[in-house]
Amino acid sequence: MTSRSGNLFFVDLIKVFAAQLIILHHLAFYGPMSDLAAPLAPNLMAWLSEHGRMAVQAFLVVGGFLAARSLAPDGAATFTNLLIVARKRYQRLLPPLVAALLICIACSAVARAWMTHDSIPAAPTWLQVATHLVLLQDILGVDALSAGVWYVAIDFQLYVLLAGLLWLGRRIGGSPLFAPRMTLLLVIASLYNFNLEQGWDSWALYFAGAYGLGALAYWSLREQDWLERLAVLIVVTGIALEVEFRERIAVALAVAVLLIVAMRPRALAINGRMARTRLGQAITWLSVRSYPVFLVHFAVCLLVNALFVRLDIDAPLFNLAGMGLAWLASNAAGAALHATLAWLPWQRAAHAGAT
Repeated sequence: MTSRSGNLFFVDLIKVFAAQLIILHHLAFYGPMSDLAAPLAPNLMAWLSEHGRMAVQAFLVVGGFLAARSLAPDGAATFTNLLIVARKRYQRLLPPLVAALLICIACSAVARAWMTHDSIPAAPTWLQVATHLVLLQDILGVDALSAGVWYVAIDFQLYVLLAGLLWLGRRIGGSPLFAPRMTLLLVIASLYNFNLEQGWDSWALYFAGAYGLGALAYWSLREQDWLERLAVLIVVTGIALEVEFRERIAVALAVAVLLIVAMRPRALAINGRMARTRLGQAITWLSVRSYPVFLVHFAVCLLVNALFVRLDIDAPLFNLAGMGLAWLASNAAGAALHATLAWLPWQRAAHAGAT
């Protein structure tokens, strides 16, 4: 992202919290450091391992929120060519993904030499690499080379799906209400059907409920009837949770409600003041780097785990400290990756106007 608005402080805060929680989730879930450190904080480790992954729902909702802000601030598409929109999104997502995959392949090779663990990806084949580059690895049933790469493919699908609805509304000459209404129908279809079937989890329709809630949250901000729109989201999602309770959907609804409340025009002044504080500047700095951190952290955590096995460090306290080291190293690696990619001219171009 080339620039930030202070009015996005709350959005940045959610992104940073979610990114950090995902790192801690993977550290607790994959081990072996967490296995050795677990006796020191068993409840915390169990919670992070089981529930930390819910942070992905925050990414989905924020992704839909920012996509709506970028593609159709007033509910109507600001673009005319859907293919160009899809290409720009792909260009933005791919360079960090390629870099992260190369890092993970290298770290996995070192980890395989130093330890034996189920979390280590096997040596890649050319087919695996090719399917990752076109974001089709899960659809084609190819083993992932790193944790989290599935999200990149889903993000691309969701962004293009939303853009497609907006493009369709523009083509048929629909009002600015066309896209929000179609998005609401998409949310309903996802929550009441596709999200109930695990077999759809390689496709955008499975996650469209959370993503659509984020888009609808953005379109609700400046409307006089925002309370009614908020009520609709709560009722639609609440009934879906009555049909079958899903913690991930409850989290997505909570994030969408928070965005509507915290990003209302009257609250934007607070966002701006918070963004100008030292804490706010740190949050913004971390938010801009949250995507590369998300991509590269698994490789870094894997390498630190392997290093501790190599050095035969099995004391619980040292392994807990090792988890802290892996967390810090993940953020440092993500920041370094962001700084490196910023030198690429095509990456700067892809970020222009992107969410």
